[in-house]
Amino acid sequence: MFNDLLKLGVESGVSDVIIKSNKPGYVRIAGKLKPIDMDPITCPEAEAWVCEHVPRVFRPKWDSEGQVDFAYAAEGIGRFRVNAFHQRGLVSIVLRHVKSTVPTFELLNLTDTAGALINLSQAKDGILLVCGATGSGKSSTMAAMLNWINQNLDRHIITIEDPIEYTFQDDKSLFQQREIGLDVPNFEMAIKSVLRQNPDIILIGEMRDRETFETAISAAETGHLVFSTMHASTVAQALTRLFEFFTANEVIQARRAIAGTLRGFICQKLIPTIEGTGRVPANEILCADATVRNLILEGQNEKLQGLLESNADTSTFAFNKDIYRLIKAGKISKQDGLRFSPNPAQLDMNLKGIFIKS
Repeated sequence: MFNDLLKLGVESGVSDVIIKSNKPGYVRIAGKLKPIDMDPITCPEAEAWVCEHVPRVFRPKWDSEGQVDFAYAAEGIGRFRVNAFHQRGLVSIVLRHVKSTVPTFELLNLTDTAGALINLSQAKDGILLVCGATGSGKSSTMAAMLNWINQNLDRHIITIEDPIEYTFQDDKSLFQQREIGLDVPNFEMAIKSVLRQNPDIILIGEMRDRETFETAISAAETGHLVFSTMHASTVAQALTRLFEFFTANEVIQARRAIAGTLRGFICQKLIPTIEGTGRVPANEILCADATVRNLILEGQNEKLQGLLESNADTSTFAFNKDIYRLIKAGKISKQDGLRFSPNPAQLDMNLKGIFIKS
């Protein structure tokens, strides 16, 4: 029954399958939640499915904590990132479909921003953060950047993931993909050992705490390029979150560390297409050049937004510039563009031909 639901979901192009005990299955397609015409899935059925498929090493966590993340591969159907949890004493399961093919910029509709992404991917060291809300395509965009590196550069790439999403095949680069719980007991141990494994590039699934960020800084300062994701909707919000890892007394030290190691932010939103059959990405990208580093070092973070909005460089631009492009190209509606814009009043001015000069 579960595999039939997953097969239907994959064939329909859904991003997620959601199971709540005593309800029929639900799917998310093109960002919209829809029920499936099927019999309700009982709590014992959901519990039995989790117990059958959760890796043995994670079973104690499921029993003691009532929630667990793991990867599930359904033969002939596909791979899924699974989160099982309890709500009101009943079992729920969310399965995110992970495409078997590592995405390219073209496949993700990122052709127009590929130049900026490739430019950042060629950095020799530093920290690159891909930001956005849950389900905004952060992991896919980061995978496309690593895919480009794999096809064009010789790099030793070590990933630390919970769980592994895209499986890379070695091309010009060599991949070592470590899954928390299966290949290494916990995230902290993987982080501590990664610098001894001779990487050129390190992928950290999520910038989750101070220890992770300090390890990323240490790796960047010793000549490594670090990719990671962060839950932040804009560049300004992402930068604010980085400083939250430090105390008030450490702000000056934090400015030096961030200014010295940051190579760029890529923030992303998925906006419904004008036909309503899918979604396309809109990006805000900040390439940390000398001007950006000086602003961070001097604590003038508020000036970065003005730089994003007025910059004529194709490697640094605000959300409104990309949303404007998508509207003019007929890919999204003006209504959706204004709805997803962080500054709809300014976007409306842009659509009327009024722009801030560089």
